[in-house]
Amino acid sequence: MPDQVKTRSYRSPRREEQAATTRAAVLDAARTRFTSVGYAATTVADIARDAGVSVDTVYASVGRKPELLLCVHDMALAGGEAPVPATDRDYVGAMRQAPTAAEKLTVYAHALAERLPHVVPLGEAMERAAEDDAACRAVWEGLQARRLANMRHLAAELRETGDLRDDLTDDDVAHRLWIANSPAYYRLATAGDRTPGDYAAHVLDTWLRTLLRRQVAD
Repeated sequence: MPDQVKTRSYRSPRREEQAATTRAAVLDAARTRFTSVGYAATTVADIARDAGVSVDTVYASVGRKPELLLCVHDMALAGGEAPVPATDRDYVGAMRQAPTAAEKLTVYAHALAERLPHVVPLGEAMERAAEDDAACRAVWEGLQARRLANMRHLAAELRETGDLRDDLTDDDVAHRLWIANSPAYYRLATAGDRTPGDYAAHVLDTWLRTLLRRQVAD
């Protein structure tokens, strides 16, 4: 029986660096377009031209227009130049280091006040596009499911502190967190002359009063 020839996968650091540079250029161009002229007025060809690449390269490096918007949305959440998983965001690390539920929620409320002014318009654009675009609707629904899943993880971490009310399940806690960090809730909480800081103070006060044991909240 002839010897089997083993193939070795080849990795080129230079090629990987070039791919990362291309992806960063595409995402930067998408962010600029989406935040300046809006999602509806932006085409993938616009993004490709601004990034100095072909349309096919945009598709290969990131994806189609809904995926581009999701990446830009996640860049705004991360507060940086690249989309990162929730577990790697700076404020998530700070929340994990906080010893009490009240301190974790304080970190989270302040992070939302900083990030949501940039995130909410992108989420709203995605929601509007989802009305007529099936691909965008799938991305939007996936984002909502992901956001709720992240809140379930947060609820479990809050539960570990021993500070949550016993009569609330983790799903109850996650649902209340999920409602309060939604674009619609943020818009209502910042209506009129109210600021993102006012929003943070409102949601934090609501969470402390409704999620924690009375002696902890007091």
